Amino acid sequence: MDSVKSDGRMEGWLYLFRSNRFGLQYSRKRYFILEERCLKSFKSKPSSDSEEPLRSAVIDSCIRVTDNGRESFSRKVFFIFSLYNALNHNDCLKLGASTPEEAASWIHALQDVAVEPRSTSKRRWQPYRLNDSMIAARKRSVDWTSSADMHVDAMTSDVIAPSQWKIFGCKNGLRLFKEAKDSNSQISSDYPAIMAVGVIEGTCEAVFRTFMSLGLSRSEWDFCFYNGTVVEHLDGHTDIIHIQLCRDWLPWGMSRRDLLLRRYWRREEDGTYVILCHSVVHSKCPPQQGYVRASLLSGGFVMSPLNEGKECLVKHMLSLDWKIWRSYLPKTSSRSMTIRMLCRVSALKDLFRAKGGDQFPFEFLTGEVESIRKSEEPIKQETDLVQLEDDKMEDANEAPESCSSRLTGLNDTSDEFYDVPEPLEDKRNMNLQDDRQTIEPTLSTAATFVKKLHNLASQKSADSDSSNKPCYGSTLVKDLRCNMPCTWAASDPSLFLVRGANYLKDNQKNKAKGTLMEMVGADWLQSDTREDDLAARPGGIVQKYAAKGGPEFFFVINIQVPGAAAYNLVLYYMTKTPLKESPSLERFVNGDDAFRNSRFKLIPYISKGSWLVKQSVGKKACLVGQALEVNYCRGENYLELDIDVGSSTVARGVVNLVLGYLNNLIVEMAFLIQANTEDELPESLLGTCQLNHMDTAKAVSAESIKNT
Repeated sequence: MDSVKSDGRMEGWLYLFRSNRFGLQYSRKRYFILEERCLKSFKSKPSSDSEEPLRSAVIDSCIRVTDNGRESFSRKVFFIFSLYNALNHNDCLKLGASTPEEAASWIHALQDVAVEPRSTSKRRWQPYRLNDSMIAARKRSVDWTSSADMHVDAMTSDVIAPSQWKIFGCKNGLRLFKEAKDSNSQISSDYPAIMAVGVIEGTCEAVFRTFMSLGLSRSEWDFCFYNGTVVEHLDGHTDIIHIQLCRDWLPWGMSRRDLLLRRYWRREEDGTYVILCHSVVHSKCPPQQGYVRASLLSGGFVMSPLNEGKECLVKHMLSLDWKIWRSYLPKTSSRSMTIRMLCRVSALKDLFRAKGGDQFPFEFLTGEVESIRKSEEPIKQETDLVQLEDDKMEDANEAPESCSSRLTGLNDTSDEFYDVPEPLEDKRNMNLQDDRQTIEPTLSTAATFVKKLHNLASQKSADSDSSNKPCYGSTLVKDLRCNMPCTWAASDPSLFLVRGANYLKDNQKNKAKGTLMEMVGADWLQSDTREDDLAARPGGIVQKYAAKGGPEFFFVINIQVPGAAAYNLVLYYMTKTPLKESPSLERFVNGDDAFRNSRFKLIPYISKGSWLVKQSVGKKACLVGQALEVNYCRGENYLELDIDVGSSTVARGVVNLVLGYLNNLIVEMAFLIQANTEDELPESLLGTCQLNHMDTAKAVSAESIKNT
């Protein structure tokens, strides 16, 4: 099943997933060839280049590729990725590979082709369908290695940050580290975070599969493991697992322990695998008799490739509350048990060395019932009547199809009028009262005085409400000292690394010296519906400047987090410098969506928080438009980027994890436009942001702003 990539051509066996007329999914093994923007499928490996494909499709800038993670079909595990038309989400294709490396290779190849500039042609883009229509061959092939915009940075971090780990010992060939004390860290000092680091003679993929296994084969290296099950499969990258631990390695007299964990995994572009776990509560798996449920505050594995991928650097971190009675065991017992559990990495090192690295049976690497066998033979046709009918329908539906649909969203705003009492009327009433005091002694002076105070209080309250009305761009408070929770400030640009003037030659990155724009406001909103194009809303900071007709231009970043309660983090950046004086910014603002998707980058950084969250977010720059759906809204004095976090299962898993720790985090971000040519270098940051201990409970309702 190994895919081959060479000379602008990607080919190999993949599984095509479809649904029959009863709504049940089934798979077909097909041989795919990606060449010159054309994706072709064959029932068998073509014997010559002139062989007609079964179906074919054009990979254009409107095509998006998403990583759907692991899924099981018919007792087999697949690594799924989907292609869909951004203009029509019903126009999609679901493919699967037998290994995560194959899936990653196809995802990167398809993404690179989608962002590759098109050669001049009068042919209009065709809706994405695997159909019989042949695509005209192109003379220019895709260069997979030399293209600047496809360059993968060798650095593992784009942030200059001090290490928070300090070595304290070495055991069984593993270096042991402890996390430096941090008053802002979520983890209690009673349960310190400890990390073991070692090198395993095997590929990252093999080690990743071994760590993910919950089968009986895990007992060959994990001396802590007794039994494991998957309680619930949330998505391709996240599940809930239950692990029961052996009692043999625990102190004498100590009851058995078990763990109920939320497990999340992902693969980085450089081949690094990350597995993150933390304890949760689930109705399907309550505490069990005979076991004491320990609590994993933070933990996981990081597997990075070494020696051209032949070896793997493994980092295993744990912060465990063993639920021990302090009068029964000394305080150091919890720490010693955590260290002993970390030594599982040493046992795995010896096992890989004894078994010859990656020379394992494939079933051992999965250790699960849904194992996949490597095979170059096509999938055998099912013999049941329903499937035979589906095959006939499939062969009959070979004709070209076309589909075109558009989805648009409208946002309405409304205003509310507030009446304010007139102070002159109150003064006139006071004078009349003084004049009538001698004529009409029956009128109570005390009652008049109380009425006057009531009118003044009402007037003051109305004036205060009018001046403190929330508006777009001001719902989040600015705090330069970073002492107040749920506030924002601009980060130090020198924390972030950007491409230098000679980057295309030496791949060197330098500290950023400043930003092109100034951060002037932020919003933290909660809504029941998706909120787009906030910069166009009346009364907001952008429209206030637009009404004045000044030279100010705004760059608005609207990060949308979907869910039962949707959240919007909106960042407002402004410049008074004309766009023509910043060529890279001007090209981005006036470019098309395909160009923007291939250039807009985000550098994330968790400066304060637990290891779990820091590993989930990372410190590496990413092209947002290639990973998430971005809707660009261009106004007279602004460009807004509406970034849908929910469009990616990987990003959604990370954000859901971060939201659970949000109160204890300081999140820093930098935004920039990627430079791909010499005339665009060196890179410059558009702007930076620092968010201090955000709180979902303090998010402002978007409806309350609309109604003011």
